[in-house]
Amino acid sequence: LGVPAEECWVELEMKLMADAALVGVPSAGKSSLISRMSAAKPKIADYPFTTLHPNLGVAWVDGYEMVLADIPGLIEGAHEGIGLGDRFLKHIERCEVFLHLIDITSEDVVKAYRDIRKELELYDRGLVQKPEVVALNKCDALPEEETAAKVRELETAIGKKVYPISAIAKKGVFDCLLDVNHYIKRERRQESEEDEQAAMPEKSSWSPL
Repeated sequence: LGVPAEECWVELEMKLMADAALVGVPSAGKSSLISRMSAAKPKIADYPFTTLHPNLGVAWVDGYEMVLADIPGLIEGAHEGIGLGDRFLKHIERCEVFLHLIDITSEDVVKAYRDIRKELELYDRGLVQKPEVVALNKCDALPEEETAAKVRELETAIGKKVYPISAIAKKGVFDCLLDVNHYIKRERRQESEEDEQAAMPEKSSWSPL
């Protein structure tokens, strides 16, 4: 219109939008799980950091579509950029729920859980307020008694239900995803109800004589 303009540089940062994020240390089995639950084909190998960028997959649980994000493994100091670092932590900010995977063959499953929770909190305190479903993966690698003992140990330490699962054998995965789906449906139902209320016309205070 011939008026003075303004010139500037802007940096646009894309963040994935998914219903649930798979979080955990490297080699916890996140890529294996998302490949079993969806048509996603992430790179899978027996060494850490095989996932170098987030992968998205769509799974159907109880007749409901669920978009899952496989986030590269987190290590101590990830919030400061160590390892693959905070470049990928930003992608879980918009997820409604976390599926926290822990390798049941880890020497200390409680420490493995707390290390990830610490990194999430140091990056953004709001992340630890999100709903979380916890699963001990690779339970097919241990005897049932040892699996049950580790489940009890972690449940006692964190005060939450822990699902023993095997991504490879698809053991226990469905029950775990039903719990994840519960949180997604609840969040969306609340948003839907709020939208419906906002769309309703205000009640008039006028009344006929």
